[in-house]
Amino acid sequence: MSSYIDIYTEHFGLSQRPFTLVPNPEFLFWSGAHRRAYTILEYGIITHSPITLITGEVGAGKTTLLHYLLSRLETDVTVGMISNAHGDRGELLRWVLQSLSQKTDPAASYVDLFHQFQTFLIEEYAHGRHTVLIFDEAQNLSRESLEELRMFTNINSNKDELLQLVLVGQPELRDMVLRGDLTQFAQRVAAAFHLPAMDGPTVEAYIDHRLRVAGAKVRIFGIKACSLIHDATGGVPRLVNQLCDLSMVYAFTANRKRVTVAIVQQVLDDGVFFGSGTTNVREPTHEH
Repeated sequence: MSSYIDIYTEHFGLSQRPFTLVPNPEFLFWSGAHRRAYTILEYGIITHSPITLITGEVGAGKTTLLHYLLSRLETDVTVGMISNAHGDRGELLRWVLQSLSQKTDPAASYVDLFHQFQTFLIEEYAHGRHTVLIFDEAQNLSRESLEELRMFTNINSNKDELLQLVLVGQPELRDMVLRGDLTQFAQRVAAAFHLPAMDGPTVEAYIDHRLRVAGAKVRIFGIKACSLIHDATGGVPRLVNQLCDLSMVYAFTANRKRVTVAIVQQVLDDGVFFGSGTTNVREPTHEH
């Protein structure tokens, strides 16, 4: 498989695959929406906002933004990264302490765990650091867990900010927070942004950007091909990556150096692109 990938990249004159599905800050594309989302993330950290909320569709680039943020944080910030936390409030505390590299006693009670957590935050603060907990896929948190996180922010006292929370998740996270029974949680959210899908021109710019980062010296995807990719993916970056990658495989197999709308349409017609749940087939438009 690796030799195939080498041939694939060499065929297009690239140094690496441009459309992998693994989040990679090196390929981060600064659309207007992504810039605004990152600005809100940065604003939340700099202003010591109790809770910062970033939402977006699956594959919209939220995790990539997080990785970029983590690479740029100052050394006076201690970060705990928690993905897919679940369970009752005691288990949530264990997830949190584990993310901060703190060992926990399996027999410890909730009171013991909370004391350990609070002591850790105070000690970090005493050493000139404050702690940021980042929850990825936060839409999976229960109402009880969100309420518990709100209680965590009560550890802060007066002007001393020991703890900040950053919650990143799918659109339903925003809906959860806006429910009437989470009003107190919502009042702690000082910064929030919803990351939308990309429009047609942004998809075209996104494709060209990733190819340039991967070493492309000439344009590989035609304008009409980009338009069809937008229509078939709804502008979701992860789906764009998947369809572009498949289209480049098809172009390589046909010994073509340019991805045309006909090639993208063939990928859709063959049913190998499952990402969007629909092939979105339309009559291919002639394009050289």
